[in-house]
Amino acid sequence: MFGLIFFVALLIGMLIWTRQQKKAADTRPIPSNIDSILNQEVSYFRNLAVDRQKVFTAAVIHFLRVTRIEPVNTTITDTDRLLVAASAVIPIFGFPRWQYRNLTDVLVYEDQFNESFQTEGQHRNLMGMVGSGYMNGKMLLSKTALREGFNNKTDKENTAIHEFVHLLDKADGAADGLPEALLSRQYTIPWLDLIHQQMAAIRNNQSDINPYGLTNKAEFFAVASEYFFERPDLLEQKHPELFGMLEKIFHQYPDYHKPIQPILPK
Repeated sequence: MFGLIFFVALLIGMLIWTRQQKKAADTRPIPSNIDSILNQEVSYFRNLAVDRQKVFTAAVIHFLRVTRIEPVNTTITDTDRLLVAASAVIPIFGFPRWQYRNLTDVLVYEDQFNESFQTEGQHRNLMGMVGSGYMNGKMLLSKTALREGFNNKTDKENTAIHEFVHLLDKADGAADGLPEALLSRQYTIPWLDLIHQQMAAIRNNQSDINPYGLTNKAEFFAVASEYFFERPDLLEQKHPELFGMLEKIFHQYPDYHKPIQPILPK
């Protein structure tokens, strides 16, 4: 009997907590000048057709309403919040109904942190991380890296997009470089073969893809995706097969920002 009472009390407590947390996210004010900030800071948005910009803005607003973006021992601006939201929307823009069901909070740190989420001391070499265990549902980002990802137009890197791609990869239950929630089954083997080929090229110093992609298949997928969204023209020129596969995965062609007809994940 006691066990049943405890279970019911726990369930009620979780429901109340979830409702309060959702309300906190929903009532956070949305910047009034959202379009002008996106146009100024996000080249992906700037290059969209006007009708697609409206869709992008709506997706950004929805993300802000359902996701808490909180500073940790720092301050963040409306622009920082919009950069986080834009980073979330860019990789899912080919999937109009997609929602990050595995994310509730984005925690923004001033700069690098370590695996214990400390901002002082040794081994502070992380700029972004998708939480697991008791941190499940949370993403950690460096404010410095967040801003640099949108300020630098030529480096093929964007930490925030990198971390959101990890979330997409993890949507099928495993962050393994095989985004089964996005990728049609017929492309699974070709994609894995291509990853191995591309990683071999990096290992042999025959590729301009970030060598961090050698860490594992999940990191290769994330760094290749950064390249795809940051410098699609260059990726298509230097790695046309990889570009074509990422185009299939994300259902969009970011060079001209004409999304391919979306195939919604089941």
